[in-house]
Amino acid sequence: MPSANNAAIMEISQTANQFRSSIVLQYDNKYIDVKSILGLFTTLLSSGSYELHIMGPDTDAEGKAMQEVFSKHGMNITIAEG
Repeated sequence: MPSANNAAIMEISQTANQFRSSIVLQYDNKYIDVKSILGLFTTLLSSGSYELHIMGPDTDAEGKAMQEVFSKHGMNITIAEG
């Protein structure tokens, strides 16, 4: 599978860094801090489904923003509850 392009990775990380909540991407058995550009480069693919775990004071706003940025780049995410 091809890697996501650099612009997508940068935009995803920058969007995550606008919020105080912790956000972790789960893909298969890997857990990556979405605020980490290096982690995204080694994990994020241009296709596939991901699960996001968001914990902190602004989870609703961050969930919506992350849904939009992933969707913009053609990637599917599910926001994990709890």
